[in-house]
Amino acid sequence: MAPTPACSLVPAPPVPLSSAARPCAALVAAKSYQRRFAMAAASPLVEATTETEPLTKEDLVAYLASGCKPRSDWRIGTEHEKFGFQVETLRPINYQHVRDLLNGIADRFGGQRVMEGDNIVGLKQGVQNISTEPGGQIELSGAPVETLHQTYAEINSHLCQVKAVGKEMGIGFLGLGFQPKWALNDMPIMPKAKFEIARNYMPKVGSFGLDMMFRTCSIQVNLDYGLEKDMIMKLRAAIALQPIATAIFANSPFKEGKLSGFLSLRSHTYTDTDNDRTGMIPFVFDNSFGFERYVDYVLDVPMYFVYRSKRPVDCTGMSFRDFMAGKLPQLPGERPTLNDWEIHLGSIYPEVRLKKFIEMRGADGGPFSTLCALPAFWVGLLYDEESLQCITNLIADWTSEERDMLRRKVPITGLRTQFRGAYVRDLAENLLKLAKDGLQRRGHMEVGFLDDVDEVVGTGVTQAEKLANLYKTRWHYNVDPVFHEFIY
Repeated sequence: MAPTPACSLVPAPPVPLSSAARPCAALVAAKSYQRRFAMAAASPLVEATTETEPLTKEDLVAYLASGCKPRSDWRIGTEHEKFGFQVETLRPINYQHVRDLLNGIADRFGGQRVMEGDNIVGLKQGVQNISTEPGGQIELSGAPVETLHQTYAEINSHLCQVKAVGKEMGIGFLGLGFQPKWALNDMPIMPKAKFEIARNYMPKVGSFGLDMMFRTCSIQVNLDYGLEKDMIMKLRAAIALQPIATAIFANSPFKEGKLSGFLSLRSHTYTDTDNDRTGMIPFVFDNSFGFERYVDYVLDVPMYFVYRSKRPVDCTGMSFRDFMAGKLPQLPGERPTLNDWEIHLGSIYPEVRLKKFIEMRGADGGPFSTLCALPAFWVGLLYDEESLQCITNLIADWTSEERDMLRRKVPITGLRTQFRGAYVRDLAENLLKLAKDGLQRRGHMEVGFLDDVDEVVGTGVTQAEKLANLYKTRWHYNVDPVFHEFIY
């Protein structure tokens, strides 16, 4: 592993994209692309741009296709969430704590405050963003960087900042996939109007939606694609293998102070959150799949909201297709902008999500080392042509039923899940070798970031199983020590 850099307490310098995103020529009409592409606002709190002409389906396809980039422009984006807690009582931090934390970081280390009304809800630090999740989870959305060493430096800098301010406030931060101690009604509610809309809607469409909102944390990796063919290969590989990543990075065995029966309770919550917007999206494996088919899928996912006058308008259950036709009941006669489309794209939660990049969403929140190990795993597999081709061959005959089986069983049995006469651990060993080889061929000395994965796969013991063993032995069936021993 690379040596730990000194805690500079300043944001890691972002690596900007070296050129503008390019549309895939075979799919994008240049005139449509030029007319629409610049209209997607950088922030949902920015007032929506009025379209001079109605958006067409071709414009929506062009939006996704504009993510096509040459290999030289491919970058690595990492997002991670963590639970803040009061060190003295172990209770979750409330909005007043979050407010003071964000203001403290801004005052000491810089950053542009993101406000909703009179409430601070996030910070922009260059290209990276700090935001709050519904239950007060703190998220870093990292800058697009070239190497995993830059990912490491960025995460280290961010954690130095939140820990420095948090320590003075009596706040600690925990890297787990599910809140280990507190019940749903113990969790705070952050003052974002969009969270209130989702909070009211979630119980109507699933049993675990509120748990997902308020009691989970994840690590996510965002990677680029070249032409449409490359997007298809990467998306298929990422979806098929997402349960394997869930198994390797399983880190949420507790619920309300007891063992839950799951190694990744976070992952399990998504099995009954909202079936319209979650899952393994099997159509990706159809021969006809491409950008247009993904657009069709998203158009049929019910909406949450749109922003107007810097406030979300509740559109839960409504059709974006009707919005395209000017028939949205909440905004009669009004048609969507690309900003509306961008927000709607971000309101679906499949195991892997397509935007102008591919977002891997299957891993639990975890300790510092896993925050770099997860992007290392996916970069080694998806950014190397040889490794990606090997994966494509490996998964070619997997059925939809097999992929769904892995999705259902892995949160319970992890690496011990049986698959085709062997175990998921055997798959993980194969994938780990491909990831190492892919990183080695990149030539950036990044293989060391997979050390934690090497240990998990080599021993067959996940972080969740280590925690469960501690709970039953040294901790004497008391979950409280996790807050002290696994604090960032």
